[in-house]
Amino acid sequence: MAWVAVLMGSESDWPTMQSCTEVLDSLGVEFEVRVTSAHRTPAATAEYVAGAVDRDCRVFVCAAGLAAHLAGAVAANTTRPVIGVPIDGGPFNGADSLLSTVMMPGGVPVATVAVGKAGAKNAGYLAAQILAVGDDGLAERVAAEREANAAKVGQQNESVQRSLS
Repeated sequence: MAWVAVLMGSESDWPTMQSCTEVLDSLGVEFEVRVTSAHRTPAATAEYVAGAVDRDCRVFVCAAGLAAHLAGAVAANTTRPVIGVPIDGGPFNGADSLLSTVMMPGGVPVATVAVGKAGAKNAGYLAAQILAVGDDGLAERVAAEREANAAKVGQQNESVQRSLS
């Protein structure tokens, strides 16, 4: 069964990345979560990526702050889709993470989402959408989630309109 690997450079990234795993869980997408570092454990990171591909991992979601090279290190070791989540924080409030994640050399792509929890949430949705290309049931769940979000916005508008009356 296809699944998603959610990787973080540090345990401190977990509060942000829970937004990703909550989305995956709500859509019924199998996932694993690991802390692994592009800089501190490069061999273990490469070994995990190879093993995950052998076990049918289809998408990698990688979060890192500051220098943020985890997504790039993973992308260098697989041709499976890699989604990078820049973590907010540090002296540049995540701007450094964003640039490090998005500025990959040609031929080694990393799909990069927004900085922080919104990006982590979107990474979960994007990973699900990638898997849904070959899974009609998942595609239906993703579409239903999108429709529910649209209905929620409509309800919020009605609430604001009532408060204006």
